[in-house]
Amino acid sequence: MSPPKFRVAICGGGVGGLVLALALARYPDISVTIYEAAKNFTEIGAGIGLWPRALKVLEKLGLRDDIFNLVGCTDSTDPAHVFHFRKSDQPNGVSFYDLTTPGGLLRLHRASVQRLLLSRLPPSCATHTSKRLLSYTQRPSSVLLKFTDGSTASCDVLVGADGLRSAVRVGLVHELRARGVVSSEHLAEARWSGEVAYRALIPMENVRKAAPGHRCITTPTEFLGKDNYILTYPIEHGSLLNFVAFQRQPTREGTKFDGAWMAVAGGHADDWTRPYDGWDAEVQQLFDCAPNPMRWAIHVAPPLPTWVSGRVTLVGDAAHAMAPHEGSGAGQAIEDAYLLGTLLGHPHTTRATLPAALAAYDRVRRPFAEGVQRRSRENGLLFTFARHDIDRARVDAGVLRDLGERVRANWAWAWETTLDGDVERAVGMLERS
Repeated sequence: MSPPKFRVAICGGGVGGLVLALALARYPDISVTIYEAAKNFTEIGAGIGLWPRALKVLEKLGLRDDIFNLVGCTDSTDPAHVFHFRKSDQPNGVSFYDLTTPGGLLRLHRASVQRLLLSRLPPSCATHTSKRLLSYTQRPSSVLLKFTDGSTASCDVLVGADGLRSAVRVGLVHELRARGVVSSEHLAEARWSGEVAYRALIPMENVRKAAPGHRCITTPTEFLGKDNYILTYPIEHGSLLNFVAFQRQPTREGTKFDGAWMAVAGGHADDWTRPYDGWDAEVQQLFDCAPNPMRWAIHVAPPLPTWVSGRVTLVGDAAHAMAPHEGSGAGQAIEDAYLLGTLLGHPHTTRATLPAALAAYDRVRRPFAEGVQRRSRENGLLFTFARHDIDRARVDAGVLRDLGERVRANWAWAWETTLDGDVERAVGMLERS
């Protein structure tokens, strides 16, 4: 057997890392190894959404039917209901907007998606668990990896798919600072958005018993209010309700979060529900059947001037961790992975031309993903009536109607555009270089 064209090491076995491995599996002359820090390939989290743009990427990897089987519906590009919006920070809530879009939004359990991706990995893709990266060192023609268990490995390309607290990002920022590209090591650290999310999976049977006919049983709904909002939608063929209660402290954005970023909600049972006192009955009914949630302090990655240093690059949250208000974090990781995999697999990409392939990836993907990151923050402001141009003392029917249209405009890229043009552009850059 001839030696591989080059060796790719992927640190992180979440959605982005696994999609990259599948994208590279199309090129048998590339060696791929995944290093996962946890003892098992497990995803922390609940529901994720896939817009048509991300779904079309998975279709190129032969996964479209599998995804629809997970959702329990058939493929369609017809207009579909996405979210019902309701102003709920008052005793009598007011429904004001229904978002309907071409193809809609597929909602899945994150762990189910990860299991699917793992099941499609070819035997040629090596996987290792309990391998947390400590640091890396770039040599003239390879990258040396050092893990916290004392072991080492080498590769020709290192991809950081290792999430919010990415060790690869730390090393990359350190290299950029040494070269004068950035001035602060703090760019390696995710920053608190000022928001906390309380997440739970509620058995739908509990909702039916507590509140027969509750709209959330069949209708994805966002309950909006000043500084806080609640997101709900069915997953796992309607057997579970994905429930997320967001609480926002505008003055704390960019400050340090005190405490664990992720923990079981502590204190008295009603501590996390208190900001929703006086909200409408539909919200209170959900609290009656919600289990004790997990508390997530939402952190975001500060933008970098580049995702590339030598033969090292980033995908997913390691590159652009964002607030979840666009339902697009997983989708952006999928797009990163597919474009990067396509460029690495291109016939022009060799050990010698790897920097050109990584540069094309960075130039095309980084601006787009950062744009989605900005839109996600904007949606969070809209959902909590916190935009500077919204009069919080007078949120009337006209303001609500305009808010719904703004949200739709913020999401339009997800069904009006595809990754195809970006792939073509990036490949053209590589070929010209």
